[in-house]
Amino acid sequence: MKYTHLVLLLLFPFATAFAQVNRSYSTAPDSLDVELNEQEIRDLNSGKAVVDESAVMEMLDLVSNISYFKDVYLDIDTAVMNIYDYGRDEVPVFHDTVYQNRIEALARQTTIPLTFNTHVKSFIELYANRRRQQSSRMLGLSYVYFPMFEEYLAKYNLPLELKYLAMVESALNPTAGSKAGAKGLWQFMLGTGKDYGLRVTTLLDERYDPMKETVAACQYLQSLYARYEDWFLVLAAYNSGPGTVNKAIIRAGGVKNYWAIWPYLPKETRGYVPAFIAVTYLMNYATEHNIYPTNPGLLLHGTDTVVVHNRVGFDQINECIGVPMQDLVFFNPQYTKRIVPASKEFPCALRMPMKYTLRFVQLEDSIYSYTSRAEKAREVIEEKVEQVSDCITHTVKKGESLGSIARKYHVTVSNIKNWNRLKRETIHVGQKLKIYRSGAPMAQVGKSTNKSNSGGKQAAPTVKTHTVKKGETLSSISRKYGCTVNDLKKWNNLKSNTVKVGQKLKIKK
Repeated sequence: MKYTHLVLLLLFPFATAFAQVNRSYSTAPDSLDVELNEQEIRDLNSGKAVVDESAVMEMLDLVSNISYFKDVYLDIDTAVMNIYDYGRDEVPVFHDTVYQNRIEALARQTTIPLTFNTHVKSFIELYANRRRQQSSRMLGLSYVYFPMFEEYLAKYNLPLELKYLAMVESALNPTAGSKAGAKGLWQFMLGTGKDYGLRVTTLLDERYDPMKETVAACQYLQSLYARYEDWFLVLAAYNSGPGTVNKAIIRAGGVKNYWAIWPYLPKETRGYVPAFIAVTYLMNYATEHNIYPTNPGLLLHGTDTVVVHNRVGFDQINECIGVPMQDLVFFNPQYTKRIVPASKEFPCALRMPMKYTLRFVQLEDSIYSYTSRAEKAREVIEEKVEQVSDCITHTVKKGESLGSIARKYHVTVSNIKNWNRLKRETIHVGQKLKIYRSGAPMAQVGKSTNKSNSGGKQAAPTVKTHTVKKGETLSSISRKYGCTVNDLKKWNNLKSNTVKVGQKLKIKK
């Protein structure tokens, strides 16, 4: 009788039965109290409907946009791979029993209870028929990422078949991002990523770091299995969250079985496990379906990593050693603002085409100190703005004093009093005050702070030395000391606006 039920569950839709037969218990279909109307039941019967409701289609579309693929098979003669002598565009078709037998063979090699049903078949048809080109790309990308996945899955004592989960999540596209806000190969949401040690700041999102996100995924999967002790429930929780799975278990009468809680899960999660089973099947039987890996080009062996020890922009690297900007952006999506926020204490990894890595190492210090064309343009604009509109008008806000306003603009209280002919330091909300950011017009109103108290003689200017720090420009330094860019250039005999980290500048006051 048990085997009869098994055949029915494997070969027929889930309109009347959602429980997978398990030797430890069985659940009668009419005890599930499934709250579905007739249309919803018809939709559930349709494997295609479950496919269309999943996020798999979106990720397959994204992997189509990766530009590094070469339209050739992966370093293997297709005549050798094509052991079944298929025609170039032939799409093999198999009976359901073939799928079932092959999946049963795979199930005997893993602790994950792989099964076959209508919904699994619909995803097999998606990967093997409707999206064959994208499946070829995923197969090619597996040569890039699976060795790393297998290393960490083994380290955390997890089934190696979980490597196929990343195919469902992102189609192995390292730059993948979902509409819901999940990122990277393993599609971590912001909160879950932070829970597992992935840093997310204005400049850095480690969910895009393949190795770090793989470690986080292994830790998360390990934690979920400790909670559910059922791999399909683990996958459902990975997709929709433990809270959603727990609610579905309660609605199913406390039965901790994926197929029992299946009708109570979100639409996307209903297709999640079937998609995982289907992609696991296809990656093991791709040759039987006349599908072969497409060479991922530079993604496979054409890139290398350098260690960055100082903050640097992609534009500096691009202009100094010629690395194409699109390569820097694609291979390093974790640096969301095209800036590597590295330091000697916290070095960062940067990936680029291999032919540029030696040159980066040779010119590393020069790259850090290089001022990009964009930065030079900003300096010119800032200098022109200072020259044209050195005087600004500040409207006093609630809680402000002359002292706070002076600190804001790097001038003195005496400056502001002189510029505005104030006798006292009392000001009121809404009052308009003239502020000269360079400090130059101070003497023009007749009260120079450079005159001594005796005899009105001009005091000799004091000279101090400023050491240029990373990220500073002549414009930012001039604002700090209340002078103009032209003053700095005159005092230091500079012919251009470019300064280098560590350079000494004279500041006269």
